Amino acid sequence: MLAIISDIHSNTEALTAVLADIDGRGIEKIVCLGDVVGYGPEPCQCVDLIRQRATFTLMGNHDYAVMFEPSQFNISAETASFWTRGCLEAEPDDARRNERWEFLCGLPVKHTMSGQEFGFGELMFVHGSPRRPINEYIFPDDVYNAPSKVQTGLERISHLCFVGHTHVPGVFVDAPDFYSPDELEYVYEVNPERKAIINVGSVGQPRDRDNRASYAVLEPGKVRFVRVAYPVESTMQKVLAISELDNYLGQRLMEGR
Repeated sequence: MLAIISDIHSNTEALTAVLADIDGRGIEKIVCLGDVVGYGPEPCQCVDLIRQRATFTLMGNHDYAVMFEPSQFNISAETASFWTRGCLEAEPDDARRNERWEFLCGLPVKHTMSGQEFGFGELMFVHGSPRRPINEYIFPDDVYNAPSKVQTGLERISHLCFVGHTHVPGVFVDAPDFYSPDELEYVYEVNPERKAIINVGSVGQPRDRDNRASYAVLEPGKVRFVRVAYPVESTMQKVLAISELDNYLGQRLMEGR
């Protein structure tokens, strides 16, 4: 089995709960689709955990913003990026500080691998979309409002592509169409002849009105969507205690939006 996580957003409680769930399933390989940092209250702790546990990690738009420059961010996201950068820079241990910077700066934007062990074709992993790996959103409503975006993404993959970025889990297929985990009863039975873009949701800031952390597990012939409860109130209070972080970034966690 292989666990795929994304969009941790400096939320240690959520990440710790998900890692415990992954361990409980006996899964040893973990893929992180990016946005380890941004928005949340504990960036350094989350970077350290991901460095220790993830088999490989990709560059998300918030990782990029913290390392380089925020682009097309709203004011709360931009402020959170600069605050996060300050946290990383304030590390008193030179070696640890440099290791975190080197890790984040060196993240790739895309990874591909064979899915043969699961009965799949080629697997692609990106943060945003197949055509713009870091910062293109593919929303569920795009199957109606921007179907060409979904079709173009599907045309660029061989079989399956795993994404995050929107924080909304589900499966995009040709037609185009979108299926939420609820509609699939939390298991997508993979058709070896049908392409799919699969959003694994967000560990640290879900936005599908379910405040539990979200991730996915690859199993032979299927992709399983998993939700994990964590102490949301604790994370919210940490956000509220940091003046540089918009209170909304904590409050939204309670509602999963």
